[in-house]
Amino acid sequence: MIERFWFPRTPALRLATLRVLVGGYGLVYLLVRLPHLLSYALDDLGRFAPVGIVSLAPAPTLPWLYRALVALLIPTSIAFVIGLRHRVLAPLHAALLLWVLTYSNSWGKILHTDNLFLMHVIVLALAPASDALSIDARGRAPVDDHPRYGWAPRLMVAVAAATYLLAGIAKLRNNGLDFAMGETLRNFVAFDNVRKIELGSTFSPLGAALVPYVGLFSMLAWGSLALELGAPLALHPRIGRAWAIGMWSFHVGVLALMAIGFVYPLSFIAFAPLFDVERIWRARPLRRLAITG
Repeated sequence: MIERFWFPRTPALRLATLRVLVGGYGLVYLLVRLPHLLSYALDDLGRFAPVGIVSLAPAPTLPWLYRALVALLIPTSIAFVIGLRHRVLAPLHAALLLWVLTYSNSWGKILHTDNLFLMHVIVLALAPASDALSIDARGRAPVDDHPRYGWAPRLMVAVAAATYLLAGIAKLRNNGLDFAMGETLRNFVAFDNVRKIELGSTFSPLGAALVPYVGLFSMLAWGSLALELGAPLALHPRIGRAWAIGMWSFHVGVLALMAIGFVYPLSFIAFAPLFDVERIWRARPLRRLAITG
């Protein structure tokens, strides 16, 4: 039963579609964030506070070497999207991405917004995700549905569920059930918007206008706790799809109330492993791409 759960018969096209979606998001992300990532080509030992895998390094990466690693991410990202030499280049891309994103968090400010995206890339890099819709698969006969294509989407869902579960546990550890009363969330929204107004940054007029309504924030707090603490239920396919829509709505709410956008979940690609994404290729404009790929 456990084997059937983790290794369901799955179309190769589903796994390949996830590779294209996650990889495509990653390529756009890297192109947009390239100047930001390159800004960490530093050698200031006073600011260097290594985290994660970067803790293994005794000193900052040489600036020229770090720039080269960041630049190398672009071609490996393209190879990831098109499924070129996936067994070799995809793990290389995942390793580079792990190093660069962790390194950029090693200069005093740790951001968790890219963790889920990074973990999804790592899972896909280790999976047979180029057996369809790829350069690697060109000229080959279509492959049948097989359990070897099922574990990666399942693991991607489990990883997403774990990240949200940890977020819910953190809320309880920091505030207990008082968080559900709404006062903590309301104060957080109010403080964030006031800070942004003072700094001349983009703030949420809607969030500022709703601050007087504690009852509304209590409902939102209960909803966020239910979604995050109930995240393991996402491993059930039917429940998981409803959960994905709920979590996406949560992120829309954060954007509306605080002008904070978590782009990966807002794109819905973070929740794509819960759906039969291969169906998008049934649309007439895309059908030919799926066949030739």
